Amino acid sequence: MDKQNFLLARKKLGKTQKQLAELLGSSTKAIQGYEQGWRSVPPHVERQVFFLLSRQRQKNNCSTFPCWEIKKCPQERRELCPAWEFQTGELCWFINGTICECKTHKNWKEKMNICRDCEVLIPFL
Repeated sequence: MDKQNFLLARKKLGKTQKQLAELLGSSTKAIQGYEQGWRSVPPHVERQVFFLLSRQRQKNNCSTFPCWEIKKCPQERRELCPAWEFQTGELCWFINGTICECKTHKNWKEKMNICRDCEVLIPFL
């Protein structure tokens, strides 16, 4: 997550830097650093921010479709994917081991390189 997306996410959440720091269990200095680009956003912080945005979207009654419908995954791929197994198609980006772009992504960095451009996650930003 780059500094512009981090700032945009904080504003969408309607939080001050101090409020977001408290919510994320971080310091205000860290939040300032992410927004200024002095620090890169760690994976666990990025994950929490996207999770909060997803819950806000659900609270606002925005309709979401499961990833397997959006991506038109064939049944045989769905059955191998943890997002399908746990019926978390709107949170597929949250779960490692999902089968996106016909490939399992084992780590967060590799996975998020695909997810950041995916139509399932894009509506959050």
